[in-house]
Formats: sequence, structure tokens, C-alpha cells
Amino acid sequence: MTLPRVLLIDDDVAMRQSTEQALDLAGFTVTAFSTAEEALTHAGPGFNGVVVSDIRMPGMDGMTLLQRLGEIDRDLPVILITGHADVELAVEAMRRGAYDFIAKPFAIPSLATVLRRAADHRALVMDNRRLRAAAGQQDDLEVRLPGRSAPMIDLRRRLRTIGASEADVLVTGPTGAGKEVVARALHDLSARAARPFVVVNCAALSATLIESELFGHEAGAFAGALRARYGRFEHARGGTVLLDDIDTMPLDLQAKLLRVLQDRVITRLGSNDPIALDVRFIATSRVALPAQVARGAFREDLYFRLAVTTLAVPPLTARREDISLLFLHLLREAAARHGAEDRSPAPEVLADLTARDWPGNVRELRNLADRHVLGLDWMPGADGAPLPRLATRVAEFERSVIAAAIAAHGGRLRGVYEDLGISRKTLYEKMQKHGLDRRLITDGDATED
Repeated sequence: MTLPRVLLIDDDVAMRQSTEQALDLAGFTVTAFSTAEEALTHAGPGFNGVVVSDIRMPGMDGMTLLQRLGEIDRDLPVILITGHADVELAVEAMRRGAYDFIAKPFAIPSLATVLRRAADHRALVMDNRRLRAAAGQQDDLEVRLPGRSAPMIDLRRRLRTIGASEADVLVTGPTGAGKEVVARALHDLSARAARPFVVVNCAALSATLIESELFGHEAGAFAGALRARYGRFEHARGGTVLLDDIDTMPLDLQAKLLRVLQDRVITRLGSNDPIALDVRFIATSRVALPAQVARGAFREDLYFRLAVTTLAVPPLTARREDISLLFLHLLREAAARHGAEDRSPAPEVLADLTARDWPGNVRELRNLADRHVLGLDWMPGADGAPLPRLATRVAEFERSVIAAAIAAHGGRLRGVYEDLGISRKTLYEKMQKHGLDRRLITDGDATED
């Protein structure tokens, strides 16, 4: 069996040699370098291994190396090591795509565990690339989160990297953008995929029962507690807990959640016995948590604990080029779900959808696809009525621009044709063509200046 490969970069000779020897004894094939520049020549899209690098080095530092490796292969796992384990540096490293972040001094068994997990993830990435290349097919993540825009390509890249890790994740984005889809994909990409995926809607939990719901209780812990009961956290052991809309969680409970995240231990209501908790936490928020922290509505320490790994789900307005493709995908899903005929809209309909604003994002687009498949919603062209042709749309736009310019200049045409960059004669011709009368657009008293 081929041993996992590791590229180790550290300018400290003693640290580099001792780490190399220890990892070699732990079953890794290690190639060590004193500079990041040397390591770059050995890492490429075909490298089936993991990069471990110190952060603070002369010349190219670890953060710059992370960026350069990301440009070569975004799916290459990079583990950064530093003696300066401040939260902000950890957050920045993970945001830039680091697989993990380990502080000195570290135990070799701990590093080896992270390396094996990263090596397994890299092997899976390489296998998937070969299979997809052979089959010419999209992978499951592209089916779940379709789109060819830069924000979606980057989101899928980060999902593939973060999914296989054990890191807790904060998923941000507006209502209906697909935060829960992203959270479930993170679970399915992890080693916990076969274990429970438990969703906790923080906004819907009863204030009086929230602790019992999350932590469980013993018999007799409160009135009506006739028997012991597992809480949501305990039920998810070995799996993933999704804390949906975490920004709505009460402050007093945020403190208890922080303790759970740090210690991975819970205590049922009415008990003094701690219970070890093996879960991964994913939280979602539709509001900016730093603003909530500034307002005193969200704990800063909890935010930093969650924000080490953050995924931002873009709104539809940030990826308009995906709307047509996404709507066709949602139509096929809706047709299969309702047992209806797949009704493909005309190109003009798709163009109209692309131009719309979508405050409800993907959820709103999905609802429209359902209604369209069921014949319950009118869309331009859906009832057989022809859509305006391109020439008509252009003419309407031109008329609106000229009318607005006439109104802005109070009917004084010299300013209009100078601002629009056309001749006086051309302006008169277009006004006649579009039936524009400056006296009707202004107060009727404007004269040519």
C-alpha cells in the first residue's frame, strides 16, 4: 500500500528534522524543505498528498504559500503550523482555504490524525477527478448546487475542501439562498455522512423548553418530566447538528452553547453527570453576525469560535448568469416531484427571469418552477401570448432614456443632445419617432436655450 505523501516546509532546522522523523515513523512519506519556494516545484494538480507548512518564515511565508498553492490546485489540502496561535490568524487562514490550523507546540499523534484525514480527502478528490473525467459527468455537488458563475464555482470548491474536515462551519447568506442545502452537503461530504443530521431551528424553539430540547433531561427534572429524554445534541452523536438561524438564539443559551463547542460535553437537565459529545456543528445566519456582536445581540467569543470556517452563499442577484440554468434544473425537479410533464419555457421567458430581482432567492425561484409545472402561474409567454421582440424592447428603453433626459433639463434640448452625445437633428428625429413632446414632459414653458 502506498504511504501518504507529505510536503513539510519549516525554516527551523531542528523542528523540521524532528517532525520529519516522527511523521516517517508514523507511516508517512515525507519530503522536507527549508523554504516555500522549493516546495512549490513539487506541488501541482497531480500531487496526491498533503502540504504542511510553518506560517512565519523568511521570504515566502505560509499564508502566501497557501495562496499560491490555491492558484495551482484549489483542492490541495494545506495544513498551517504556527507558534502564534491567535484567533484572527486562524480565521484568516481558514478563510483563505487552509485545510486545518495547528499551533505549536503540538503532539505528533494529533498532527498525524489530521494528516491522515487530509490524505484520505485528497485521495478521494483525485479518484473523483479520474471518474468524472472518464464518465464526462458532473459530480453530486454540481447537481445539488448548479451554476457556472464564479461565486458558485468557488463555493463548491470550498465545500469540497471543508466538507471532509471536522471543522465547525458558519454558513451565511440571505433568506432562501440555499444555506441548508450547503449544510447538508457538508455533512454528506464528511466521514459522518452515515450518522444523523439533526436540524435545530433556533427561531422556532420555545424559550421555556429550549434547554430541554437541546440538552435533554432526567426524569423529574421539572414538572411533567416523567422519564429521561435525549436532547437534540445527544441524538446527533457521531453526526452533525445544524443550528439554523443561530442569530436568533437567546444570549444566555449562547453562553452554554459556547461551552459545548469548546468542551464537546453536555449535561442533561436534572443531572450532574457530563456526557461526552461527538458531533460536528454547522450554524447558519441570514444576518451579519459582526453587526449583531456590535449591537450586543450576539456573543463575540461564540462568533469567533464559529467563524474560523465560514461559507457565504451568494444571492441570485450576485450570479444572474446562473438563473436560466438553475430554473431549468428546478423545473425538471418539479416535474418529477409532481408527476407532470416537463414544460420547458421559451428563451424569452428565461431572459425575463434573469432580469428580475429575486428577494426570496432560490426558494422563490423554486416556488415559481412548481407553479409553472402545475400550470398555476403566469409568466411572460407562458399563456401563448408573444413576448415583445428585441427591437421593441430596445425602442422602449431608448424612449425612456430620452424622456428622462428632457425632464432632467427642463425641456431645454441643447443640454439633452449634448448629454446624450447625438446631434440636434438626430434628437428631433428620435423624438418624432417615439412621439415625445417636451411640453408634455416638462411644465410646458421650456424654451430652447
